[in-house]
Amino acid sequence: MRYVNINGKLQTSTSAGVPYDSRVVRYGFGLFETVLVIDGKIQLKDLHWDRLFSGIEMLDLVMPELMTREWMESELMRTVKKNQLEKLCRVRFQVYAGRGGLFEGQAAWTEFIIDCHPVDPSIVQLNEKGLSLIYAENLAKSPNMISNLKTTNAMLYAMAARQATARKADNAIVKNVYGNPMETTLSNIFCIKGDTLYTPPLTEGCIAGVMRKYIMQQLPSKGFIVNEEPFVPGFLESADAVFTTNAIRRIKWVQRIEDKQYQVGKILDVYENISY
Repeated sequence: MRYVNINGKLQTSTSAGVPYDSRVVRYGFGLFETVLVIDGKIQLKDLHWDRLFSGIEMLDLVMPELMTREWMESELMRTVKKNQLEKLCRVRFQVYAGRGGLFEGQAAWTEFIIDCHPVDPSIVQLNEKGLSLIYAENLAKSPNMISNLKTTNAMLYAMAARQATARKADNAIVKNVYGNPMETTLSNIFCIKGDTLYTPPLTEGCIAGVMRKYIMQQLPSKGFIVNEEPFVPGFLESADAVFTTNAIRRIKWVQRIEDKQYQVGKILDVYENISY
């Protein structure tokens, strides 16, 4: 039996639900964090909470006074323990606007759902077999004031992921409206050229990934050069190595993008210099 936490009430997954007129159901009006828990500890929790509360402020969601970081963390871990998944699990903490329309004038009152799932231990390790990626076609993301947020409105990513599945690839790279690759459906993306690491700046429209930020904070002190630069067409193809970053999957190396092949070599040095 699996349990879901909806607004502080633990319910079985088969009975849990949200009202049909919730603004998250009607409009995808919400945010979520996907958090890794290992041995009863939330990984990179401060970065997750910083991003979540920044998004809440940007979307003008009204938070009940009791919904502090500390209280939300306790609710998250209460749900994990109820499901007996303290050893290793993935938790989705979603906050969203409750009932109402978009233009009724009332504040968007915040509700939440916490759901957790077991994960295979290999998911947090560097992959033995490199990822195979394609470019999503006829889909483009517009950089705007909410494009860096991890929102519940994920139609573009869902459609890109379906293209990857249809072409038997592991994932799809999403481009922005300028034709620049800037993330995958699941992760931020980095490449290595010579001795320098590159990743697209947030102004390109990519999600402000927690693992992306952590790597950019960690690596310069280890002697790495990390630059933010738009991945104009052909940029990835001229790279020595490519990897993706995600708070659950951490670092995953890319073996192929379309017909271009890459090696894992330089990524091993990056992987070994990241401490969690």
